[in-house]
Amino acid sequence: MATFDFKSFHVRAMNAADEAEKAKINQELKDLYDSLDEQNKTEFNQQLEKFLVKEYAAIRSVIDGVKGADSAN
Repeated sequence: MATFDFKSFHVRAMNAADEAEKAKINQELKDLYDSLDEQNKTEFNQQLEKFLVKEYAAIRSVIDGVKGADSAN
């Protein structure tokens, strides 16, 4: 079972200098996916989904915290 480091792609994209650099990073991720066999593509998709849900939950927590702080003032 392969393990994919989505966080590194995410951090690189967040710190990209411009949209062209973000597009290049996104293409690297697409190329990685295209290079995989079907079993690893399935694993890639499962790990990506887990990563995205985790990141979304973290963002949601921050948003909810800010909203809570705003309503307390």
